[in-house]
Amino acid sequence: MSTAETDAQIINADMPDVPPQAPSKINLKDYKKPSFDVETVDLNIKLFEEFAQVDSTLKMVRQTAGDIVLFGEALELISISVNGEILTAEHYQQDDDKLTISNAPDEVVLEIQVRICPQTNTALEGLYMAGSGDDTMFVTQCEPEGFRKITFYPDRPDVLAIFTTRLEADKRYPTLLANGNLVEFGELVNAPDRHYAIWHDPTNKPSYLFACVVADLDVLTDSYTTSEGRDVKLEVYAKSADIDKCDVGMQALKDAMEWDEVNYGRPYDLDRYMIVAVSQFNMGAMENKGLNIFNTACVLSSPETTTDSRSFSVKAIIAHEYFHNWTGNRITCRDWFQLCLKEGFTVYRDQSFSADQQSRAVQRIDDVATLRAHQFAEDAGPLAHPVRPESFVEINNFYTTTVYEKGAEIVRMIANTLGPDDFRKGTDEYFRRYDGQAVTVEDFLSALSITDSKIENFIDWYRQPGTPVVSGHQSYDRAAQTLTITLSQQTRHVSGFSAPKPLPIPVATALFDQDSGDIIAERMLLLDQATQSFTFENVSSEPVVSLLRDFSAPVQLNYDYQDEDLAFLLKHETNGFNRWQVTQMLVNRILLQGQGSKSSPQVYLSALAQTLPELAAEDAMLAARLLDIPSAQELASAIHKDYDPALVKAQREGLYQLVADTLKDQWAVLYKQLPMQSYKDSPEARGTRALRNVVLDMALTAKIEDAAVWAQQQYDNASCMTERFGALKVMVNHQVASADAYLADFYERFNSNDLVIDLWFSVQASADTVTADTIESLIAHTDFDWNTPNRVRSVISAFTSQPTALWTAEGLSLYTGVIKKLDDANPVLASRLLQVLARWNTLAESHRQMAHDQLLELQKQVSSKHVLESLNSVLGAASE
Repeated sequence: MSTAETDAQIINADMPDVPPQAPSKINLKDYKKPSFDVETVDLNIKLFEEFAQVDSTLKMVRQTAGDIVLFGEALELISISVNGEILTAEHYQQDDDKLTISNAPDEVVLEIQVRICPQTNTALEGLYMAGSGDDTMFVTQCEPEGFRKITFYPDRPDVLAIFTTRLEADKRYPTLLANGNLVEFGELVNAPDRHYAIWHDPTNKPSYLFACVVADLDVLTDSYTTSEGRDVKLEVYAKSADIDKCDVGMQALKDAMEWDEVNYGRPYDLDRYMIVAVSQFNMGAMENKGLNIFNTACVLSSPETTTDSRSFSVKAIIAHEYFHNWTGNRITCRDWFQLCLKEGFTVYRDQSFSADQQSRAVQRIDDVATLRAHQFAEDAGPLAHPVRPESFVEINNFYTTTVYEKGAEIVRMIANTLGPDDFRKGTDEYFRRYDGQAVTVEDFLSALSITDSKIENFIDWYRQPGTPVVSGHQSYDRAAQTLTITLSQQTRHVSGFSAPKPLPIPVATALFDQDSGDIIAERMLLLDQATQSFTFENVSSEPVVSLLRDFSAPVQLNYDYQDEDLAFLLKHETNGFNRWQVTQMLVNRILLQGQGSKSSPQVYLSALAQTLPELAAEDAMLAARLLDIPSAQELASAIHKDYDPALVKAQREGLYQLVADTLKDQWAVLYKQLPMQSYKDSPEARGTRALRNVVLDMALTAKIEDAAVWAQQQYDNASCMTERFGALKVMVNHQVASADAYLADFYERFNSNDLVIDLWFSVQASADTVTADTIESLIAHTDFDWNTPNRVRSVISAFTSQPTALWTAEGLSLYTGVIKKLDDANPVLASRLLQVLARWNTLAESHRQMAHDQLLELQKQVSSKHVLESLNSVLGAASE
């Protein structure tokens, strides 16, 4: 376990000016195969009131010369034996985090007994107790290195074994689940108040995919027959009060199973697939083989308690974890540096699945908006790292948007370069070649390159950090009737890495006739040099060029567009994503005037006014997205020096006000055209609700006389949470006179539902008028719970959406105090919260020095390697 906070204070009292010693790094170049492989694992986990006893039997076989190395943390070793011989202390070496046995024979049966205390495990890794009272349950989280907190084991992803698990507990926990298929259950002969269950998983898996749950849960059951004729029992487990919120997740699971068979030829391989909803969980969900463990926020859904965006996210996450069965479980990572191998590919798969469930354009907008707001910011700051890192101290710190979202974009580029038929041939070859193995990114690219050897050149996307900037211009030769597009690429040099090389960048391109607005040519340009020119022939007049269509590469585009060109594309683009993209380009030009942009808002406002009414009738969801203004965080990532949060907020709010006022006459018309109806879960209905909420906010911003009444009526007559929460949010943000009364009503309606109360906390913590005092009062609320990550994030993460409040002495002091408090209790959560502060060095001087001083002070007060690694990287920004 981590060093206690009081211990850290004593150490720092002795050496107040010396930061804690940086933990040692693990390097990709040092990878070696384990000396011993594990063939089978027999686990016997016995849960008692104050502790758990774990007995393990490992059948091990030598692979290479060397000792048996077992990892273990916070374990009390009771006994250990090799091939039936009990070992005494002189036969092995035990350190803080591992146990080493020398001179072992080539074949070993290793038996170990340990004692652990899940009841006090607040880090939510390994086996821990979640909930309290009648809601107590025991659950595991083993990715990436949590299994070593359950028993001593070669806890690394390239050790794959067959697991058999016996669970034993009091009968007050009737639900006993583990990976695989249930082979036996019953009560203890000598202890009738206790019972057991034995599970066998017939597939080889690494220890990070192990899972078990001991609880008192209800279950929703269904079934699915695979394309191979296997009848699979489907089960979603949750508390009895939540079981009626599991239908959306169950349907999403069946949809995902069918989708994977149709699109990738991947049927499910066990007789049972289980999902368990857990309230205290650091992650969104976990793909443990056959037994997925989910944060309740990512599996529970009902119209009355869940917004449309969250409900759709439930479907995507259910699919994501299911898709891992092949891309992550059946084929897994050789080492944790290859994390992007399973996550990038699986994110691409879940994004593709989601695009088939709603407007493909809106799905692409959502994916790219997330990438730009978070991953581009990561690439621009001191936490920049390659999609496949070269080293780490704590692998938990690399569950990042770079690994996940940028990793998915690389797979998308490859898929687009190959085309659907050749990409399917490549993925089929990947599954055929590597099923049951732990592999690398190079193995993945090798399989995908069977129809095109150039695909292996994409390896550099995995090796170098930073977001490429693609710049360009065009030249039209009227006499020759040719258009030449010249593009160049440049990536910033990140300290500690080699100078960046040119990358293969697919640039999807279309030429639009300026008179008709029709497409006259389409082509995928492959920019793989520093500068290249591409020529289109038989072009009768100079066209308007649309580049990076459907966001064909994760780059920033700096093309020589006139504002009128972008307005033209806003009206005529046939690609819905690109209509949003050119709108964002216009908005960014207006908002980033001080960063070299020079643009008048009039062209943007005129094009928007002409486009919005027709688009609202055709595609309400896309119309809602055309009104997007980049978040304060996204705008901040484009400012590399003298960032003033108050100035950025004022500019952003000024443009939003201008849009609201300019289109004032449209808001009342649109709102009446979008009446509330009985709830439907369809793309069209979700689009209507999304646009209505945006229009309502615009109407309040424009100070339309009846807008506050509209908001109150929408809240009172809401058919679903999207309508009710949308109304509440605008009332809070616009300080409508009745906002406090509606906040109180919302709390009274839903105070028995934790996920809805998370919304109640978040709407206050993210309000435009939030201050550090607001956050202090929310933390002091009786419903705030430090042990539930969802509740912490609903307040603390929501607070970061308002940089003007965060980047003050009071706001930052509060925020770093939260990190200090969580450093020992839940270092994974603490480290992820800390990473938000990575852009401190871009602040204007008055803010920058204050932030630097507070971060240095925090460095003296934390001790976990999770937080120290992130903090050292964040402070390294000073030398960037």
